[in-house]
Amino acid sequence: MPTPKKKTSRAKRDMRRSHDFLTSPTVRNCTNCGALVRPHHVCLSCGHYRNREVIVSPTE
Repeated sequence: MPTPKKKTSRAKRDMRRSHDFLTSPTVRNCTNCGALVRPHHVCLSCGHYRNREVIVSPTE
């Protein structure tokens, strides 16, 4: 099996790994109730999406 001729430097190794990291999920506040909601998703607590009620909540 081929082996590298020279040691990979820290700079080259870290440049290769520059995209290997975790990102925190993006969340926003619901415009109706203020709960945390992922972008482009219906709010699970009040059922609103883009300032209109999409899902009728059972509490009403």
